[in-house]
Amino acid sequence: MNSNKMKSLSIVAVVAIAAISIAGTQNKYFEIAKNIEIFANAYKELNTYYVDDIDPAKLMRIGIDAMTESLDPFTNYISEADIEGYRIQSTGKYGGIGFRSEVHEDGLVTIVEIYNESPAEKAKLSPGDVVLKADGRSIKGKNDEELSDLLKGSPGTKLTLTVRKAGSAKEENIDITREEIKIPNVPYSGMITDNIGYVNLTTFTEDAGENVGKAVRELKAKNQLKGIVLDLRDNGGGLLTEAVNVVNTFVGKDVLTVSMRSKVKEWDKDFKTQNGAIDADVPVTVLMNHRSASASEIVSGALQDLDRAVIIGEKSYGKGLVQNTKDVGYGSRLKLTTAKYYIPSGRCIQAVYYRKGEAIEIADSLKNSFKTKNLRVVYDGGGIIPDVKVETTKSISVIQALLKRHLIFDYATQYRLAHPTITGTAKDFRLTDADYQDFILFITKANINYDTEVETLLKQLEDKAKAAKQDALLQTDLAAMRTKLATEKRSDLTKYKSAIKAIIEKEIVGRYFAQKGKIEQGLQVDEEVREAVKLLNDVPRYKQILKMK
Repeated sequence: MNSNKMKSLSIVAVVAIAAISIAGTQNKYFEIAKNIEIFANAYKELNTYYVDDIDPAKLMRIGIDAMTESLDPFTNYISEADIEGYRIQSTGKYGGIGFRSEVHEDGLVTIVEIYNESPAEKAKLSPGDVVLKADGRSIKGKNDEELSDLLKGSPGTKLTLTVRKAGSAKEENIDITREEIKIPNVPYSGMITDNIGYVNLTTFTEDAGENVGKAVRELKAKNQLKGIVLDLRDNGGGLLTEAVNVVNTFVGKDVLTVSMRSKVKEWDKDFKTQNGAIDADVPVTVLMNHRSASASEIVSGALQDLDRAVIIGEKSYGKGLVQNTKDVGYGSRLKLTTAKYYIPSGRCIQAVYYRKGEAIEIADSLKNSFKTKNLRVVYDGGGIIPDVKVETTKSISVIQALLKRHLIFDYATQYRLAHPTITGTAKDFRLTDADYQDFILFITKANINYDTEVETLLKQLEDKAKAAKQDALLQTDLAAMRTKLATEKRSDLTKYKSAIKAIIEKEIVGRYFAQKGKIEQGLQVDEEVREAVKLLNDVPRYKQILKMK
């Protein structure tokens, strides 16, 4: 075949491929336009002819939420009412009164933490106080969004809370002026031992990197540091740039920390450290658990890949997706996943599968292996696997039950009422054996029942047996199991006395010394902190884990 024919065929092939590509693109746009029209028509018909009145905004919100939920747990619609909450996640600031609350078993909103120097602290509100109304409107049964709408507002505006103080049946009105609340991202840093420093980073809001760096500088200036413990447990993430800045505290300039890869290639980007390290040599351990996510995983994963730190604790959550927000009109925005994060070894920390918002563990055979700087083998498949795993006492059934039912919280409230002051520092406080017996009596006297996880499963078995009309056959066995479990549950309070005491002590100290004191006291008995200190004092083992020469 001559060259002219070859050229002609090549041109025809290129034109054909281009035509197919254009046809495919046009077909895709047609499908988009067609389905938008179908959706709009269905929405209009429902709103016009459905037998009952429909809230158009609520109906559309349900539709959008269902659409985004089919993609991943992090792509979602942010209504105008949600914008304030989204701003808090990125800046750590909001206009409000400065307390954290939970809805307890009675359905009432109970204050669980007061922020330092906040309007709530100035108004002498305390953990254990119950908030009944805001500006005369009952808040019982309100969800988090509705409660936020009532309590948050512009700094300088006033709010009247109807409160029932802990230990009192009397209702009282308290006038509060909202202020800008700044939630500290580094609520505590200090020395655990004479030569081991500790930095607690709770969120990657603005200046997180600067604040971690400042904490490390201060620890170095005042002490002969042998090692640093960076605590990222329960840290759900935040700003990507701050994650890079935190890594930069321990790693020098121009080091690749994380890469972003998306469908739109122009958005692909590599993020490198911008400055010299504050300390590139001091041994570092990073603490994390299954609630450490996103930016926390970038920091722990990058330091692991660079063999700059030993990771201790539990496997992290597994969120390696990039979100951006797009304006969709009327003060609302769409937060959507646009890319994935890849850390220095080349692995993605994103979990492969989720169930009810939680990452699902996959088989090792489905994971890919990668190499760290020192040629250690690490894996993808979701989250960061710690170099040193530590099982904490919070996984014990009796402790889970006590925490879930807020029994330790309620006892701490009672203790604070009975003891207006305590002697010594937060670190020094210890619960006596008599106090612990008082705690057991508190549970018994108040006739407070709680079910362990096994008891809950046993009840489910009983219900299924009744439904299948087989409960008579199992009655004797089930009764024996209930008796045995009840006996073991009572002995659990003695068996796990030291672990339960430690949690009670931490909760009580928080009533006198706020968040900082709570952290200081907790460090004395924290299993993961103890493991970190032990490792940092064992230099050969630290180097062996990181394969350092």
